[in-house]
Amino acid sequence: MTLCPAFPLCRLNAALLMTVAGAATAQTPPTATLHEVVISVSRQEQQSFDAPASVQAVGQGVIESAGPRINLSESMKRVPGITVLNRQNYAQDLQLSIRGLGSRSPFGIRGTRLIVDGIPATMPDGQGQASTISLPSAQRIEVLRGPLAQLYGNSAGGVLQVFTADGPAQPVLRSSLDLGSDDLHRTGLQLAGQSGSLNYVIDHSDFSTDGWRLNSAAKRQHTNAKLRWTASESTQVTLVANVFAQPVSGDPLGLTREQLAANPRQAVANSTLYKAGKDVSQSQLGWVLDHQLDARSDISARVYTGHRDLDNRLSIPLMPQQAPTAAGGVVQLDRSYSGTGLRYTRRIPAGVGQVRFTAGLEHERMSERRQGFVNNFGAVGELKRDEDNAVSSTGVYVQADWAINEGWSAVAGLRANRVNFSVQDFYIRPGNPDDSGRAGFSATNPVVGITHHLSANTNVYANVGRGFETPTFTEIAYTASGSGPNLGLRSARSTHAEIGLKTKLTQGHRLDAALFHISSSNEIVVASSSGGRTVYTNAGNTRRSGLELAYSGQLAPGWRTHVALSTLNARFADAFASGGGVVAAGNRIPGTVNRSLFAELAWQPRTVPGMTAALELVHQGSMAVDDANSDRTDAATLVNLRVGFEQKIGPWTLRQQLRVDNIANKAYAGSVVANEGNQRFFEPAPGRQWGLGVTASYAF
Repeated sequence: MTLCPAFPLCRLNAALLMTVAGAATAQTPPTATLHEVVISVSRQEQQSFDAPASVQAVGQGVIESAGPRINLSESMKRVPGITVLNRQNYAQDLQLSIRGLGSRSPFGIRGTRLIVDGIPATMPDGQGQASTISLPSAQRIEVLRGPLAQLYGNSAGGVLQVFTADGPAQPVLRSSLDLGSDDLHRTGLQLAGQSGSLNYVIDHSDFSTDGWRLNSAAKRQHTNAKLRWTASESTQVTLVANVFAQPVSGDPLGLTREQLAANPRQAVANSTLYKAGKDVSQSQLGWVLDHQLDARSDISARVYTGHRDLDNRLSIPLMPQQAPTAAGGVVQLDRSYSGTGLRYTRRIPAGVGQVRFTAGLEHERMSERRQGFVNNFGAVGELKRDEDNAVSSTGVYVQADWAINEGWSAVAGLRANRVNFSVQDFYIRPGNPDDSGRAGFSATNPVVGITHHLSANTNVYANVGRGFETPTFTEIAYTASGSGPNLGLRSARSTHAEIGLKTKLTQGHRLDAALFHISSSNEIVVASSSGGRTVYTNAGNTRRSGLELAYSGQLAPGWRTHVALSTLNARFADAFASGGGVVAAGNRIPGTVNRSLFAELAWQPRTVPGMTAALELVHQGSMAVDDANSDRTDAATLVNLRVGFEQKIGPWTLRQQLRVDNIANKAYAGSVVANEGNQRFFEPAPGRQWGLGVTASYAF
């Protein structure tokens, strides 16, 4: 059993070799999230049951049944250990955290590595974007938690991977239409198939919504393509291309407790006054080469490049923007990024077992021109910031996976990383000096683990590892006072430990359980957040611990259930100064959900072929809103209902699905803006929502 988490292309190669397994996954009932083949932990065909780590996957059936395939929050609620909150704000992206890491982020993704078809969707500084992931073409999504994730390098508190589906042997043209509340529209067109040695998937979708809140409308266009050429029995080349545009996305901002109670659908006055929102576009191209050298060794290589443009209008009042050290209220980024990777694997007999040795090198780079302008009530005013930013990350790793015998296996790995930041300041004025500078971070992180295979139906494992997380360019953008970047921020260091159990209770019943503990030093936290300007600082020590359970079972013919439970106790272990006050030891880390539960009862009646129905219960615990724990959200329990139908008529396959979420029209705050300086902490969730999806597929 071999792990290669430090080099994600090894997962992709296995995915490319398993078209048949992928087709079987696509036909799996939507509730069977834990019985799918997990091939990201090993290049061999491997069930998630045998993976020596906390890893779960959701397949294509789950992704399609969970909603209109716009946001990861639709399907990730059924995976324990990961929290993906839909902020009802497409300008700020989802709020994603794994085991409480990344919860501080006011926008974008921190603390979690995002990987799509072997290509990182996380920049070398540790910041990622979930909005660029194409869910309509995804075959499965995997979530890896725990110490083994640390072998991915910087900001790998956990790893979320998305795999685009392979084209079927018989070409298929598929069109889809989703309608929903708040004038939600999504149309899609996909062509997939096999032509000789070329396998292809080309998918395009258009999405728009008026938004649940004022000034929260959004529009997106997304094209995703994967072309795989089998050059020979030992060589495959894959081309992955992705084009994303979000020309409209309003930012309604958070609300105070009083505003939340008075009208949760309102936007803050400055949101509309300054036309707060974002315009973003991104294009990316990647190549993956997989070659088998001989019966025992192989290599993988990848190279990718991309470009991102962003125009972000912040709601900073006009007067503060005039200060000599102010960076303005419009942020414009012109960003280019690229990366390469090389991995070598060798399998060596050892006693009655085998050792798989893996070594690799990864290098990533990002450069951007960052400019700030006065936001003159939505119009771009005078220049207030002008700088070139660059960050590079180099990682070298080795790993050994030893299948000792039928009862035991072990893994050990080591990764060395170096991350370098540089800022070249071109905006030098009286009262605003030259703020050019450099900062570097390095870490060498070991991971060890052992698994005891008690029987064919029960595995227990234990892992421990070290990790680190550098500040992102967004987090070093501002200082509490003065101009220029906050290059004095330090990287956070962490120790992760977990023990886990996986057991097949009886035929058709599976239970996964994990206990974990994470201790961190120099935790990067929000010092203040106001008017679109967030300042960060380093806290002392923090502690996170919790329990994760996932159960999936066939209760009776036609009846299945799935349950995912997570608890999280995330607290500051030391007192520290923040925002002019002192944060007490023992306070909860803001933005972390203390517990979550997803339970589903699904029905597939034999008397109505092609019909599925399910009742879902979703419980979200409370979140503290700031380091001082001055307030917190209330826990909420929601009930959702869905029903779907499928018909096959000759070469046509037709599907229809109706969803009603939050049937009881529960009012609650779905997420928070941690430490927001104006006490606009609360981001309200919508009441009752409906969605209708229709797809038509034609097989040539």
